[in-house]
Amino acid sequence: MIENFKIAVIGSGTMGNGIAHTAAQSGFKTLLIDINESQLNKALSTIENNLDRQVNKGVISQPDKQNIINNILLETDINNCKEMDLVIEAVPEKYDLKVSVFKELDSICKESTILASNTSSISISNLGNQTKRPDKIIGMHFMNPVPIMKLVEIINTIHTSKETTQLIIDISKQMN
Repeated sequence: MIENFKIAVIGSGTMGNGIAHTAAQSGFKTLLIDINESQLNKALSTIENNLDRQVNKGVISQPDKQNIINNILLETDINNCKEMDLVIEAVPEKYDLKVSVFKELDSICKESTILASNTSSISISNLGNQTKRPDKIIGMHFMNPVPIMKLVEIINTIHTSKETTQLIIDISKQMN
């Protein structure tokens, strides 16, 4: 089990809140970031409703639900990613938007931070080429709905290090 590993998710829409839910349920301290505070509140409400369904089905207990919620921190300032170990980008499928997020994260995050994209259609290599850390760029394409679908497609670039790939495989396994 990977302990004290901090994950941030950029974008709190359907995929982002599902990734945050799954990361938090797997014991990771999870920062969910969006530029819109009302979108963040909507995301947390969605996560709580999905957790209630899990409680009702006996998948998790009420205390488990509270622990999962306690693992999620909502934030509108991307600068709070500076101490994260992994940042998963889940913004809309717009190339220029994703590039701007990756460039900003590259300038904010510590050197060891892995930057991942949940994209299904944009080149991970192109995103990585926009950063000074191409060895720490990877794709983590989650399937919807994330808390239910037990699948994440991991996409390397020619620059992604073996260590980055192995860590993302380990994290994905811990996230079930």
